[in-house]
Amino acid sequence: MFNTMTLTKAAGAFIGALLFLMLANWAATAIFHVGPAGHAGGDEEHGEGEITQAYSIPVPESAEGGADAEEEIDFAALMESADAARGEREWAKCRACHALDGTDGVGPHLNGVVGREVASVDGFGYSGAMQDHAAEVSTWDPEPLQVFLTNPRNAVPGTAMSFAGLKDAQARANLIAFLEQNS
Repeated sequence: MFNTMTLTKAAGAFIGALLFLMLANWAATAIFHVGPAGHAGGDEEHGEGEITQAYSIPVPESAEGGADAEEEIDFAALMESADAARGEREWAKCRACHALDGTDGVGPHLNGVVGREVASVDGFGYSGAMQDHAAEVSTWDPEPLQVFLTNPRNAVPGTAMSFAGLKDAQARANLIAFLEQNS
């Protein structure tokens, strides 16, 4: 029942199917090619194979030199108009890691933080980056706090604090006023 002819037919069918799939792949790649023109990758020395943009979006640069240049804010004036009640709403973002009752959580407690020395809570394991920052900025006054709260990872590269920061300057002032009031 099982002879050489059956084995030859099965092998031929298998090899024929592989050949068909290879040819179909080759044809599909030729028709539906995605990427830069030319399949060889181009010659970098002569600029071939470079991807050209279909369109570009012009972005005007500001007078300070960059499109993302942040305007200067008068933080002292913002602190004068800061509302501690609104700062309590901002505090809701902080209390997942910090407390105001003197206990440490994921982060150190923040009661008394305004005016306190940087990285000075006894028993809390500060990151090396925060300990190095203490040499640059000695106390958490409102100005250093607002810089830190804008973007903690940018202000102290390598900090363990995963909070993205508060982009709104008034919200930062309100939070600092709340922390100062509850210190």
